[in-house]
Amino acid sequence: MRTRDNSKEQLVKQKAVELMVKHGMEGFSMNKLAKECRISVATLYIYYKDRDDLIMNIAAEGGTLFSDALIKDFDPDASFEAGLRVQWRNRYQFMKEHPQLNLFFDQLRSSSYQEKFLAGFLQEFKQMMGKFMHNVIARGEIEKMPFETYWSIAFSPLYALARFDYEGQSLGGMPFKLTDEVLWKTFGLVVKGLKK
Repeated sequence: MRTRDNSKEQLVKQKAVELMVKHGMEGFSMNKLAKECRISVATLYIYYKDRDDLIMNIAAEGGTLFSDALIKDFDPDASFEAGLRVQWRNRYQFMKEHPQLNLFFDQLRSSSYQEKFLAGFLQEFKQMMGKFMHNVIARGEIEKMPFETYWSIAFSPLYALARFDYEGQSLGGMPFKLTDEVLWKTFGLVVKGLKK
């Protein structure tokens, strides 16, 4: 039986993410991946039992990395503005350090893997965020609202700016580079919009 080669396995994961980001889930296959890695398809099956196993393995590993990034220096007892600032900083740092993985997550969210992906990680983060939200609402810093409303106001602007930055242009096709000034000005407007 052939043994696992750790560096080859990392290459497989990296190329798989790149292919899924470039061609979408529908355009991704084990044959294309093997060709991109310059290995035989049989070699892929040393590491993963099938395409789904590969995708979920990458999702789980990336999800753990993302979850760890989200809780770094996050204090659920912090004030609303301080806690949200840490979340913005952590999320933006993750997007800058792992742009392909972040785009891969976008692919997962709009695929049949979404439910399995989201159920598999963020448990510690969800507990910390739940405590944070309970605290800021109890202190009267923000109104109680549906989670989806909160997330849309609190984080959608950050993700839109990050996408513009990644693409290098705004919606009108004008060149765009995200600066700290723009990032934190937008953050200030988000905080102003959510605070009582």
